[in-house]
Amino acid sequence: MPDRDDLAAFLRTRRHRLRPADAGLPDVGRRRTPGLRRQEVAQLAGMSVDYYIRLEQARGPHPSRQVLAALARALMLTADEREYLFRLAGESPPPAASPSREISPGIRNLIDSLPETPAYVVDAKYDVLAWNFLATHFIGDMSGFAESDRNMIRWIFRLPATAVPWADPEAVRFTRSTIADLRASYARYPADLGIRELVTELLGTSPQFAEMWEAHEVESRRPIVKRVDHPLTGSLEFECQVLHIPDTGQRLITYCAAPGSPTQAAFRRLAQRATTPQVPGPAAVLS
Repeated sequence: MPDRDDLAAFLRTRRHRLRPADAGLPDVGRRRTPGLRRQEVAQLAGMSVDYYIRLEQARGPHPSRQVLAALARALMLTADEREYLFRLAGESPPPAASPSREISPGIRNLIDSLPETPAYVVDAKYDVLAWNFLATHFIGDMSGFAESDRNMIRWIFRLPATAVPWADPEAVRFTRSTIADLRASYARYPADLGIRELVTELLGTSPQFAEMWEAHEVESRRPIVKRVDHPLTGSLEFECQVLHIPDTGQRLITYCAAPGSPTQAAFRRLAQRATTPQVPGPAAVLS
């Protein structure tokens, strides 16, 4: 059911936070309150001032999806805010925009500032986009590989059915959660050709993938404790943390060792090594 009062309040607060310069408008005349004027929002959204005023006063007609989309653009809403606006109006949110492959400078600086924590960024279909030095000991140095060969889900399902990870219940469970996360992205970005092509390819080449995909499990990635037998350090145990980067479809993945643990000491030793692996590491395919 539409919530007229909350919708009106939301429109007012979003209007108040914007400056004319934010919307490319001249700042003319003294303003009694901060933010855009109602007539400026109406102008940006292509609707009458009277109609917009009635929406802010919780007495207007039920806005159409076209009106809601216009308001979202005029008020420069984020993806989360746009979804909230549609739900307040009793409408299903429109599909999200295409996922992004561009790494922001802030995220790049963040992963580089973690010298003793493996950290990397994947996009909505699990292509590795960025990584720090320590991560190369787990996923390899991706700079030596074509972008089309940096997909973690492909790595998993290239393993033969007789490979050791397929006999490990924990590894299989983790793989299922990854496919459930991919299915969530598949629904969130229905027009994205890259995700659709990856799914089509793996359905035709991997019976294991086809079985997991047909289960129709949907789940966003969440933190999980992982145990890895690394060829250089032996047994490692760490928490795999997943940070969803808003409005991009990207995930920042970090391997967090407990303070003072043998794994933290192993991470420190790996960080001090001068060379990096040139191929995807055994931990990567199930991490």
